[in-house]
Amino acid sequence: MPRHDDRAIDQLRPVRIQRGFVKTAAASVMIEAGSTMVLCTASLERTLPPWRKPRKEGDVPLGWVTAEYNMLPGSTTPRKQRDRSKVDGRTTEIQRLIGRCLRAVVDFAALGEHTITIDCDVLQADGGTRTASITGGFIALADVVHQLGLPRPVLVDTVAAISVGVVNGEAVLDLDYREDSTAEVDMNVVMTGSGRFIEVQGTAEGAPFSEETLQQMLTVGKSGIRQLTALQHEALGDAWPGAARMSPS
Repeated sequence: MPRHDDRAIDQLRPVRIQRGFVKTAAASVMIEAGSTMVLCTASLERTLPPWRKPRKEGDVPLGWVTAEYNMLPGSTTPRKQRDRSKVDGRTTEIQRLIGRCLRAVVDFAALGEHTITIDCDVLQADGGTRTASITGGFIALADVVHQLGLPRPVLVDTVAAISVGVVNGEAVLDLDYREDSTAEVDMNVVMTGSGRFIEVQGTAEGAPFSEETLQQMLTVGKSGIRQLTALQHEALGDAWPGAARMSPS
């Protein structure tokens, strides 16, 4: 059965990436995947959280990368309430996911006494907000690291993420909300540019799925990561991390 928007099973929604979207952050990226829009900004502090500082003289300072995620009230219908006094469980889970995925490719000793915060704010949500946040968040991270001009490479690889699902019995790539809301299986795949997995989150929404289906989803997911890695490379230009230019096989 064809997809409702006539895409091939392994075809991404149209992806648009704009660096330098705002001038007030050290680095910023607007990433759009279909109708999903996420603004990713990077803030830099030339210090470390107290718990991260060297404990004794001679210890090498290890930098830190963290992330926050939020959906603006107008990003969904009906309106999403602002997180004023307490961050909800979904938001906490997603921002932890973004942070640990980005940290997976950071050499903290090379980063030294710097803290980088990646803020991912969803302007419009139509499925795949967490995966777009990771993919765009990495571009913002690479951009601010490039600006630091440190003597050693800080990023040992690249990171991108994509959603995969089973819709009408078939493994398909990059679900929008319409597909995600009816999917039989929903999965998020996070990988490095060199083809290694950082995180795989998959859930059967009804009946359990087979190992064969899992392999089909991973194959489709890897195809999406290859495409996104190429788009990251193109967007970053001279700021592309030279340590990782391979695509997953």
